[in-house]
Amino acid sequence: MTEETDWVGGQLTSQLVPPDEHPWIEQTGCTQMYRDYRNAVRAYYHKHYPLTAAARAVTHLNPGNGSVSRIAHEPRVSLAVLEAMLLPYLSSGQLTLLLRNRPVAADATGTQIRAVRVRDLDTGKERSIEASYFLDATEQGDLLPLAKVDYVTGAESRADTKEPTAPEKAAPANLQAFTVCFVLGYREGEDHTIEKPAQYDFWRNYIPKLTPAWPGKLLSLSYSSPATLQPRELDVNPGADSTPGRPLNLWVYRRIRDHRNFTGIPQDSSMSLINWPQNDYWLGNLHDVSEAEYAKHLEGGKQLSLSLAYWLQTEAPRPDGGQGWKGLELRKDASGTDDGMAKYPYIRESRRIRAEFTVTEEHVGAKARAASTGKSGAELSATPFEDSVGIGSYRIDLHPSSGGDNYIDISSLPFQVPMGALIPRQMDNLLAAAKNLGVTHLTNGCYRLHPVEWNIGESAGYLASWCAQKGTTPRAVRNNKAHREEFQKEIVRQGVLTEWPRFTAR
Repeated sequence: MTEETDWVGGQLTSQLVPPDEHPWIEQTGCTQMYRDYRNAVRAYYHKHYPLTAAARAVTHLNPGNGSVSRIAHEPRVSLAVLEAMLLPYLSSGQLTLLLRNRPVAADATGTQIRAVRVRDLDTGKERSIEASYFLDATEQGDLLPLAKVDYVTGAESRADTKEPTAPEKAAPANLQAFTVCFVLGYREGEDHTIEKPAQYDFWRNYIPKLTPAWPGKLLSLSYSSPATLQPRELDVNPGADSTPGRPLNLWVYRRIRDHRNFTGIPQDSSMSLINWPQNDYWLGNLHDVSEAEYAKHLEGGKQLSLSLAYWLQTEAPRPDGGQGWKGLELRKDASGTDDGMAKYPYIRESRRIRAEFTVTEEHVGAKARAASTGKSGAELSATPFEDSVGIGSYRIDLHPSSGGDNYIDISSLPFQVPMGALIPRQMDNLLAAAKNLGVTHLTNGCYRLHPVEWNIGESAGYLASWCAQKGTTPRAVRNNKAHREEFQKEIVRQGVLTEWPRFTAR
């Protein structure tokens, strides 16, 4: 297994993003292994952190009491848990983990990948990995162009996908914003103001050019509400949960440590993960561009985030009428970097395989599904897939894009993950194992979240293992009903749900 940074875990660790999950996550709607991970996070806090008696008594501890997640927690805790989950396989020699390694070439012909060459980013040394199956769980579908696998980027046309919300013309370079996340602490009475970022003047005055229009400057407390696209006011107050009569306090939104859950530590030790509308970067993309263009936009994303931090420290309006929170501190220890920025940008949209089956808006979108089935209310459900290898739920949530689109927010239904979406049309020994599966620009918006991506990767791993043991291919398993059902029974025994319990689907 290769990992481009020195932290395994992707969104949960190197990208700093606490889990985005559906409303029923504490009861159902994920694989057993993902639930084991969540349970282990809470157990880590119980074992290693000085929790208060009240926090210990909470069945479903939320370490940060973040409002967007039921288990908002520090990325280093996720790192410790994931490393512990991998350790038995590392110590037994069943797994080789290559940190700071990136795929740079593939030996592929016809329907087979024979080997993938990876490069150590620290030493420049390259090595060739040969295998019977390859799983692409990279953030941007890195193996697809290297192995010359057919793939799609950006927005497909309505004629191509038949999706009612798709644009008239395809826009391959129109991708969702990425975000360079960071962590802030707050120490009242102290001054932790960073050096003015090089691009601060640009970002301080930047007014997004989006359709429909964004309400003013990006660095402000106004933004477009995703559901209505109407202007919506926000608040920032690191000294309180909320201020009476004021809007949503962004400090609490993704707070990953709430000092009130702990004893014997300073009261100003709370931390919040900054992944807000104000640091979404959409002025360019990070894949299928030149190295110079990649570097330019990655630096642009970092500069935007640093500028947001500096703006919060110096100019953000306070509820008391003042300006700026000088006590806000970049927590470099939490991000594990010298500049306080995440080790890797939070990528919302990947290259996507041209798959045996592609999930579209008409399969999972509530309005489109109602129109095609004539059903409503409790009778309305997402398209059932006979080859399901998992489940998920999230709104079709697209952030502003490099093509100039504002938010696209569409109600969706609890859905399944079809096996066909993991299988490229022409390649026999490669499986999509992340957000690079067979979905569209639109449906990527609900298949890209933590428990769904985990399920995709876990089921892809089971499928590759199954095929290697049985001497068959994923395509053959999917196309043979008896083999497919045998495989599905096996993954259900392993803790993968292939259909939603009836009560949650309502």
